[in-house]
Amino acid sequence: MTTSPTPHTAGSAPIPAAAPAPGPASATGPAPAPAAPTASAPKTLWAWTVATFFGAGLGKPGPGTWGSVAALLLWAAVAWGLHPAPLTLFLVLLAGIALTLIFGIPASTIVARESGLDDPSFVVVDEAAGQWIALIGCRADWHHALIALILFRLFDITKPFPVRQLERLPEGWGIVFDDVAAGLYALGVASLLYRWI
Repeated sequence: MTTSPTPHTAGSAPIPAAAPAPGPASATGPAPAPAAPTASAPKTLWAWTVATFFGAGLGKPGPGTWGSVAALLLWAAVAWGLHPAPLTLFLVLLAGIALTLIFGIPASTIVARESGLDDPSFVVVDEAAGQWIALIGCRADWHHALIALILFRLFDITKPFPVRQLERLPEGWGIVFDDVAAGLYALGVASLLYRWI
């Protein structure tokens, strides 16, 4: 004799099905895996381009030196390639310094935040600004340009007072203005040396 299921009476609620036991997999398939973290944080393209001085800061070893050399080569391309009058070269140099400050400070701030580093070594727009300051008044020949390069790198590395103290300025200001001060040191010493060399 076959026993039929007991019918539900009117107004009674159906018995709920048993919930699946907790575990890594259920009856419908494996439990979803947690979302994987993104491989790299998003980057603000213009800021990274400016802050690395169009990729010069990615050079190794010594990205700061690569940034200084890149700035020197741009100066040389104008000075030796276009042969401008001294005043024109001076004004072009001032414009370059102004642009590196106007765009370099916010770019350095953005890159420092996105990289999670206070003063990333690959940020070299500050070296470009400092190197161009050191080249103010430099004669358009290679040995005077080399003097400006060596002096700037010397002061940028040794950081005499108040260069190191300027690093404590917030974010991009501190990243850029210590190199501005190093460039001013180099400019002062170079201007004295140019009297005898």
